[in-house]
Amino acid sequence: MGHTFMDEDFLLSTDTAKWLYHEVAKKMPIIDYHCHISPQEIAEDKRFENMAEVWLGGDHYKWRQMRFGGVPEELVTGEAGPREKFRAYAAVLPKLIGNPLYHWSHLELRRVFGITEPLSGENADEVYDRCNEQLSRYSAREFMRRFDVRAVCTTDDPCDDLHWHEVIAEDETMEIRVLPAFRPDKAVNIEKAGFAEYIRKLSGVCGFPIASAADVARALLSRIEYFGAHGCLCADHGLDACMFEEPDEGAADAAFALAMKGERPTKAQADAYKTLLTVACAKKCAELGWVMQIHFGCLRDNNKPQFARLGPDTGYDAVNSRSGVENVAPLLNAFAENGGLPKVILYSLNPGDNTALVTIAGCFQGGGLAGRVQQGSGWWFNDNRSGMRSQLTELANCGMLGCFVGMLTDSRSFLSYTRHEYFRRILCELVGEWVKSGQYPADEKQLRELVEDICFYNTDRFFGFGISGKESGNEVTVEC
Repeated sequence: MGHTFMDEDFLLSTDTAKWLYHEVAKKMPIIDYHCHISPQEIAEDKRFENMAEVWLGGDHYKWRQMRFGGVPEELVTGEAGPREKFRAYAAVLPKLIGNPLYHWSHLELRRVFGITEPLSGENADEVYDRCNEQLSRYSAREFMRRFDVRAVCTTDDPCDDLHWHEVIAEDETMEIRVLPAFRPDKAVNIEKAGFAEYIRKLSGVCGFPIASAADVARALLSRIEYFGAHGCLCADHGLDACMFEEPDEGAADAAFALAMKGERPTKAQADAYKTLLTVACAKKCAELGWVMQIHFGCLRDNNKPQFARLGPDTGYDAVNSRSGVENVAPLLNAFAENGGLPKVILYSLNPGDNTALVTIAGCFQGGGLAGRVQQGSGWWFNDNRSGMRSQLTELANCGMLGCFVGMLTDSRSFLSYTRHEYFRRILCELVGEWVKSGQYPADEKQLRELVEDICFYNTDRFFGFGISGKESGNEVTVEC
């Protein structure tokens, strides 16, 4: 029997998959351990003026597809009115067959606004008005509560004073944990424009002069301590390509001196600098029990004229075929040799790196930690049905799926928690297929524990949120 459009068994084809999703995965809370939502908007419990603001504002996934569909920039990031921008997105949406945005967009309309009919240019005005009528019921926090979000980690620069996190922490009416995540990219990625200016800013925040690579490391470690005092549990390093060069202080200082003069260091010098800082941060993360996330494999800001007009994170990034995956193992080894291998989650934007990452992660297990080093969920251009299935399958084939920490939104939108539903449906379908084909027993207790762990408990234990108070569902003790 076939399915109607996005019915209750959307993406679920076996009896096991349907039971696992509806009776297990659907009921699990959400921990969104990597996102880009604004802590200020949470602190102020922002209310949104219209559907375009909450749905299209800052969403470069949608902007990119609007441009694909021939929408003028005025209607994407320009000065056009919110209704016109909503119409423009609605008009291109029917062309996005097979794209996760088609599913995410309709899940958001269904789960929040109760709108079940497909959105198109023809009914855009009607849907826009119906959504706007309901927006007054929701604030930033109410969106989070609707999806049973228990904790989020935002993305925060080392120079941030974390004021809004302090405001949230002091608010007795806020039951959702909102924690910072340490994102040191501007201090590490020495080849980027604006590096020298940023280092001067970091020096002012830390209160001491920064004249060498070792000084930068000292500054970052002091900010990690500051973030730790504000409840931070993880760092997130974004690299265009994973690098490794012996962390020689002489080469790192040469790179630093050139960059501070506005000159470009050689690749070897830059990589020595970046490796030195990353190794230092890893040791501090290990000391504090933090999780270090490493994202790499992205070609950023490819359209230079548009980058000059709109800045970063506006839809002009792509997959880097030279991701540097061959440098992951020596980088992790440098962490270990330095006595500072933390819990690590690895993400590559290149799907061809899946097997490499899982097998490399397998070389750095130990210390009584389940999945101490692991591959992260399908990231960015890979958080679609085929990308997620590929990542989950390779993790199962070559690693241990039962230790996986599951999904995240990586989003700037308070409506994006439906991405967890999308992931959970795909996970349950894949597990259901394995059960139906006799590759795994139809044991309800084992299946329930497996899916509950992947959706929620593994994340809670691995990061140390301490939300559930539940010990490991198997015999492994996870020390966070």
